[in-house]
Amino acid sequence: MTSSSQPQDSLLALRDLTRQFASERQWQAFHTPKNLAMALSVEAAELMEHFQWLATGAAHELDEQARTGIRHELADVLLYLVQLADQTGVDLHAAALEKIALNAQKYPAAQVQGDARKYDRY
Repeated sequence: MTSSSQPQDSLLALRDLTRQFASERQWQAFHTPKNLAMALSVEAAELMEHFQWLATGAAHELDEQARTGIRHELADVLLYLVQLADQTGVDLHAAALEKIALNAQKYPAAQVQGDARKYDRY
């Protein structure tokens, strides 16, 4: 909690930490939107490696080493996403809420229950 007893926005806190981290290393010039998008894609691929060749990737298929790797890659994906949003002026929380509302229109619950087809296939 902040001094005003309001919960701190965790995405803003991560944004501030990533800004500080990059600044301390003088990496701001490298953290362009293009580079951050590419890094995000690479980290997402590294996350996928932990699930490659598993039947489903369910918890019972993962050992402790895989869980640790997944946790670290998820963190990398999140951190690059937060940095990319920062560089492009996107409010991730607002964007996520907007996207959920758009998806609710595309995929009305009563129409799509139990059916994983894309919205243009209904």
